[in-house]
Parts: sequence; structure tokens; C-alpha cells
Amino acid sequence: MANLETSLKEAMAIDGAIGVALVDYGSGMALGTLGDGGELDLNVAAAGNTDVVRAKMRAMELLNLHDNEIEDILVTLTSQYHLVRPLTMPNGRGLFLFLALNRTRSNLAMARHQLKRIELKLEI
Repeated sequence: MANLETSLKEAMAIDGAIGVALVDYGSGMALGTLGDGGELDLNVAAAGNTDVVRAKMRAMELLNLHDNEIEDILVTLTSQYHLVRPLTMPNGRGLFLFLALNRTRSNLAMARHQLKRIELKLEI
């Protein structure tokens, strides 16, 4: 198991990582962030992506997709990938990991795999 600081550092070691945050989607507040902040304001990204997660949760409820969980949400920009990964372990409910990647320096499939591994080891 890994604490939050270790998990954020592991996420920043993913090729192309720009920034990472653990976010409470009830409040939109980042519980922890790591990144240089030059390319992206992680607190603004946390609040904005909270709306994305809430909207998808509502859509799943309306579609009666109760036996499904969101693995991740991908937003593809011209120069970045934004990965949103809601935590699925019981003590992580209501939280998500946000990872911003530089598109030219990252491997999306590997980043998704590594972020899943980080989530599984994260101890809240």
C-alpha cells in the first residue's frame, strides 16, 4: 500500500505526466496535487473535472447502469490527454485521480495501466 504523496510521485513518473491530483468530487477540492503548474492549474482542473465526473455518474444512473463502474474518463486535447479515474475501493468512494499528460511524450495505454496500478496501491 502507498500513501498519497508516494502515489502522486509515482503518477508523475509516468511518461509525459504534466500534473496529477487526487480530488473529492463532492466538493471539487483537490486533496493533493503534484506538478510544476506551468502548463496547468491543477486546482482549476480538479474543480472542472468534478463536473465531468458528476455528469457521467448522473448519466449512468439515468441509464440504469448500476452494475457498472467507471474505469476512467479520457478527454483528448490537441496537445494533452486528461485522464480521470474514479476510485473504486470502499475507502476511496467520492474521490478521483486526475492525470494530465503531454500527448507527444506519453503512451496512453501505458498511462492508463500505470494509473490503475497506482489506484490499487493507494491507501486513503
